[in-house]
Amino acid sequence: MSKQFDVVVIGGGPGGYIAAIRAAQLGMNVACIDEWKNEKGGPAPGGTCTNVGCIPSKALLQSSEHFEHANKHFAEHGITASDVKIDVARMIGRKDTVVKQNNDGILYLFKKNKVSFFHGRGSFVKAVEGGYEIKVAGAAEETLVAKQVIVATGSNARALPGTPFDEVNVLSNDGALRLGATPKKLGLIGSGVIGLEMGSVWRRLGAEVTILEGLPTFLGAVDEQIAKEAKKAFDKQGLKIELGVKVGEIKNSKKGVSIAYTNAKGEAQTLDVDKLIVSIGRVPNTIGLGAETIGLKLDERGAIVVDGDCKTSLPGVWAVGDVVRGPMLAHKAEEEGVAVAERIAGQHGHVNFNTIPWVIYTSPEIAWVGRTEQQLKADGVAYKAGTFPFLANGRARALGDTTGMVKFLADAKTDEILGVHIVGPMASELISEAVVAMEFKASAEDIARICHAHPSLSEATKEAALAVDKRTLNF
Repeated sequence: MSKQFDVVVIGGGPGGYIAAIRAAQLGMNVACIDEWKNEKGGPAPGGTCTNVGCIPSKALLQSSEHFEHANKHFAEHGITASDVKIDVARMIGRKDTVVKQNNDGILYLFKKNKVSFFHGRGSFVKAVEGGYEIKVAGAAEETLVAKQVIVATGSNARALPGTPFDEVNVLSNDGALRLGATPKKLGLIGSGVIGLEMGSVWRRLGAEVTILEGLPTFLGAVDEQIAKEAKKAFDKQGLKIELGVKVGEIKNSKKGVSIAYTNAKGEAQTLDVDKLIVSIGRVPNTIGLGAETIGLKLDERGAIVVDGDCKTSLPGVWAVGDVVRGPMLAHKAEEEGVAVAERIAGQHGHVNFNTIPWVIYTSPEIAWVGRTEQQLKADGVAYKAGTFPFLANGRARALGDTTGMVKFLADAKTDEILGVHIVGPMASELISEAVVAMEFKASAEDIARICHAHPSLSEATKEAALAVDKRTLNF
């Protein structure tokens, strides 16, 4: 016998579990289906973000940063630490504990908000009177019927053609987070977020890291001035990044991985590594969803086609997060999940794609919101720019990390903030001030006139805003 719900959410990642909880808070009878399993076979909601993405990668970044500080930076603070070692297995164990705490937290929130949770794979069976029939393939098969369905099935790592992930030598983000020991030589294909973050983790722990990037420019989506500043820092750290390469044959054996490639000069090269992480993007996870059984429209990438409100081609079916258009970011999925739940309830949920922040959690961190200088030039927008280096910031000096800068871009006539770009310490936290300012259509002068605590890294944002009009308070 089928179980009836007002809303069924397929997928328990950031978009899915947030949508389910918000819909329940709005008075609807809600179920959420998720198939992620922990090592014991139990439920592990939270999707890629919680299990093999945002959360575990940040745990490893934190551990590896502590190790590097102890080895390289404690002495300048007068702290003597000799024979510092890293227990990789224990570090991975801590990461797993952090992940489980987040899994358990989501299950608690489901219970608290009266969301019915089903552990298994959800797929469409057919359209029925008043909604859709959905099968849950788990330990016990269930049949659910929902008036409204929200698809939040996320994305999967994209593999190189002819080189499948074995998660032993050729690794996706999943395998990269489960390495039991530091490889002597580590290769990465792709210098995006995953490549830079995972490369940073294992470089700090002693691996010789080489990143191969097909594009001729580093971090093409980032403001060019900020990207150049970040590249200088990574080069200084010993992270080897080769741009403009063309990857050829990859041989995977018990001894490791051999990558044949052509460099930017057209010269044939070979890179031999113990492990290879492939981070060339992600693909929407719609295989096995049963989209074809109900006529749900997909695009050429396999993503679910939606309009500006996340409505699909079918009445009562919605989709959010990585499985639809737009940036594959956990917080973007969350915003869409909340908005869809509110739209189903007859409210006016809203997502502003122009103020979604981006962050790369390396050291230095890189964060931005809004348009880049190269985008403004290409669009013919008259703008003013202001920058301020952390080298001149008192708190950054006290922290011992003066790498990078803050950059403001503002409309030349109205002074409205068009973009803010940061490379440096705590950029992931500092960018939030810019997001709030842009959401409320603030001008650069508004930020310049707000009182910022002294000493603080946020004073650099104030100074960059002042610099838009060629002013400064840094005497």
